[in-house]
Amino acid sequence: MRTLLFILPAVMLAQAPSGKEAAMVSAVDAEAPAAVTFLERIVNMNSGTFNPAGVQAVADVLEAQFRSLGFSTRQLSGAATKRGPHLIAELKGSPNRKRVLLIGHMDTVFELSSPFQKFDRKSDEHTDGPGTSDMKGGLVVMLSALKAMKAAGALDGANITVFITGDEEAAGDPLAVSRAALIAAGKASDYALCFEGGASRDGKDYGTIARRGSASWRLTVHAKTGHSSQIFSDSMGDGAAFEVARIVNAFREQLREPNMTFSVGMILSGNNIQLEPGGHASVSGKSNIVPGEALAIGDVRALTRDQVARVKDKMQSILAKNLKGTRAELQFEDRYPPMSPTAGNQALLDKLNGVNATLGQPVMEALDPMLRGAGDISFIAPYVDSITGMGAYGGGGHAPGEWINLTRQPLQAKRAALLIYRLTR
Repeated sequence: MRTLLFILPAVMLAQAPSGKEAAMVSAVDAEAPAAVTFLERIVNMNSGTFNPAGVQAVADVLEAQFRSLGFSTRQLSGAATKRGPHLIAELKGSPNRKRVLLIGHMDTVFELSSPFQKFDRKSDEHTDGPGTSDMKGGLVVMLSALKAMKAAGALDGANITVFITGDEEAAGDPLAVSRAALIAAGKASDYALCFEGGASRDGKDYGTIARRGSASWRLTVHAKTGHSSQIFSDSMGDGAAFEVARIVNAFREQLREPNMTFSVGMILSGNNIQLEPGGHASVSGKSNIVPGEALAIGDVRALTRDQVARVKDKMQSILAKNLKGTRAELQFEDRYPPMSPTAGNQALLDKLNGVNATLGQPVMEALDPMLRGAGDISFIAPYVDSITGMGAYGGGGHAPGEWINLTRQPLQAKRAALLIYRLTR
């Protein structure tokens, strides 16, 4: 007799849900209406990054939720960096269990001055509101998953730390202070799950195991100033405007490479340049005066630390070829490190796909890192296997009209509950 071998789809090879997992799935569905009510409550609480009192109010509401689940909690003041607090919740279980870190943020880009302030339910599939998908919806997914685990007795013995920042949208300076505790939590964990928005394209869900970091740069040019009739002469030189133009055009022509982008956000040239931290600037000049100053600011986004270093070196080499009578200086500020793709991150996505198989969902491929910007997960990714995109599905982030698809919240909560349970076992 011949033996026939069949390759079965991943869904058919799924690990059947355990009794506790089946109970978690049912608990998510039972709690779904209350989850929407809670989401509306916190969306209607303004927590713009520069509204520390609003961030504090949201932290207090969330803290009560975690305490009700048996977590010990504490808040870290953000006063030293002029931001709202971070919220930390911990569940300490068996010492031989793996340690799972869940992260998110409670601040939004919508300050008190924004006209976009309220949860507005257009339909189940399209509900507007500030921070709905970025990322208060993700915080509700996290809570729904933990509540389902609690109901099924699946939190018993688990080691889980929750770290919710109050300043993700504009991290407080210095970063060494505002991100120190988050990095320490990452170093103390075996896995990290971030509940920022889920990634879906053309009806297919993706997992995010890599995202680019960001660094800002500031280019300052100094030159001789005087009557425009003397420009290009040996005594006057080429002026600051032509030098800054040369440099940024050389950036455009010489820096491009895969998985990296760079941009110029502002260019000024003239005299008496003033640039305020919020982005407002002033400059003086006339058509018949050679400009003595120029300023350009922008950013670089790259996938690995080596790539960031290589691009910085290229930029500095371009600067060195100054036009006559000019000198230029380039300063960098690293903001978010890259979340580089690693075998550990891919293995974590494989575990999530095991959950997808159990839930009868298709396999999630890794998202192209060019399609996602920087985030808090990047600060801890160098130290712990990580995945992001565990939160809400929606769109329009960082602009009035931001929205969430409420019908997809239960699936995300089920994915999270089963994955956390399996990782902590």
